[in-house]
Amino acid sequence: MRAVSGVWRWRHNPLRRATDRREAWVALVALLLMVLAAPALGWLCGALTDDVLQQSVRFQQTQRHATTAVVVRLAPGARHLVTDPEVPSERATQTAVLARWKAPDGTPLRGKVVTSSRVTDPGARVRIWTDPQGRPAPRPMDSATARTHAALAGFGVTLICVGLVEAGRRLVVWRMVQRRYAELDRAWAEAGPDWGRTGTGS
Repeated sequence: MRAVSGVWRWRHNPLRRATDRREAWVALVALLLMVLAAPALGWLCGALTDDVLQQSVRFQQTQRHATTAVVVRLAPGARHLVTDPEVPSERATQTAVLARWKAPDGTPLRGKVVTSSRVTDPGARVRIWTDPQGRPAPRPMDSATARTHAALAGFGVTLICVGLVEAGRRLVVWRMVQRRYAELDRAWAEAGPDWGRTGTGS
């Protein structure tokens, strides 16, 4: 912001340098990109991500089915803390059990499943998710979770864009400063030998 204010502070200043104005304009362009372009790109990325994830939600909901399984017995190492990667809020102590259930076509199946139900005694009924073949499957993602992931993706893209713009601004300013120093060195080389010599150059 200090550099941006230089556009006006040095506009009519007789001591202004061309590099001062260029640095100020670079900062102004960078600021506009951070305030306008970066959020717009983040919003676009979030919207596209949400569209893709919502399609995934609809696909998973058609491919995964909720059914009821009957507990036969606890599985070895039954209780453990599990986080469902598709449902961030689904974090609880889950239990692995051996159970029996029926596939969508009515075929009886038996195997190891994981449930968050607190009642896992033999004969208890627990809810599980299966794929079209009746095999145990993760819980399908819901729309709210998809929107959360999309919002995080958009926010992340915005931050990355802001960082890239700031890095680009610093690089451009660094190059301008290096060029200014080179010009000062050349000016010093031309004027320096005359310093301290009475009548030199007169």
